[in-house]
Amino acid sequence: MTTRTDRPRTIAWRHFLRHYLEMVAAMFVGMAVFGIAVHGLLALAGLEPPGSVEWDSLEMAAEMSAGMVIWMRYRGHGWASSLEMTGAMFAPLAVLFPLLWLGAVSDDSLMLLEHLVMLPAMFLLMLRRRTEYGSVSHV
Repeated sequence: MTTRTDRPRTIAWRHFLRHYLEMVAAMFVGMAVFGIAVHGLLALAGLEPPGSVEWDSLEMAAEMSAGMVIWMRYRGHGWASSLEMTGAMFAPLAVLFPLLWLGAVSDDSLMLLEHLVMLPAMFLLMLRRRTEYGSVSHV
């Protein structure tokens, strides 16, 4: 049985989880839209992407960040929160690139590992600002 005091907490967590899923969706939309744009612009310029796994990982993190920041700004979040989330997209690479160069991580596993770290990192950052991300005012 839920009480009146449980209801606001439940609503806040529902908003929090919905917001997390919205941000993940915005990241994938950003990856698709900006990926097409980047590759289209490179093709128009007669250039090809470098084709390295590092480039692909950085490009993906940038495209996902762009989609997420656009969504966060639309939802009323400030630049500090938006840039903090962008950091969560790139931070895994600071650890994974040296591991890649040392041969401890394969080219094929880099993006998977990047996602396995970035998505929980986002969630943890959101938990740190739980009231902001669970707030009904950011709907």
